[in-house]
Amino acid sequence: MKVTSFGQFWRLDEIDWSPGKGYRNSFRFLGRVGANRGKIRICDFRNQQGIYILFDNYGPTYVGLTRQQGLGKRLKDHLSDHLANKWDRFSWYGFRPIGCPDPSTGILTLDEPVDSLSDDTYTTIGDLEALLIRAIGPRRNSAYPSFQDAEEWTQIWDYEKGDYLKKLMG
Repeated sequence: MKVTSFGQFWRLDEIDWSPGKGYRNSFRFLGRVGANRGKIRICDFRNQQGIYILFDNYGPTYVGLTRQQGLGKRLKDHLSDHLANKWDRFSWYGFRPIGCPDPSTGILTLDEPVDSLSDDTYTTIGDLEALLIRAIGPRRNSAYPSFQDAEEWTQIWDYEKGDYLKKLMG
C-alpha cells in the first residue's frame, strides 16, 4: 500500500451530491494544492481508491475501503444506508496516483492504480503508521509522520468552486 494523496476532515455539506440533470460532471470531489493563479493544482478525487474514515462529533465512526467503486460512490451510498445522518466529515487516503490535467478543464485526473499497491515493506509499514496516527490522533504522538510520497489536498468547498476553477484556467 502506497498512499499517494490524502485529505483530512473534508466536510460532507460542502459537496454537491445531486447537481441535477444536464450537469453530469459537476458531481466532483475537488481538492487543491496551492491557492494562487499559476501555482494552483486541482484534482477530482471522486474516483480515488483507498481507505476512508467517517467522523461525527465524537470522532471516528466508520472505516471503509474503496476498490472498484470510487470514493465518491462509496460516500454517496453512505448518505442513504445504515450510516445516513451519522457522519458529517471524512478523511481519505488514496492509492491512485495523480495524473495529467484534462485538456478541457485543467482539472487533474487520476492514473490507474499500480498492479502492486506495495512497493516494499518499509514504505508500506511507514505509510500505514502515518495513516493511523493522522486518522486517530493519539495524544502521545507529538508529531505527524509523513507519507513516503503523498501530498495533502485541501477540500474545495462548494461555494469556492467557481473562483478556484477560474484561477486554474487563468
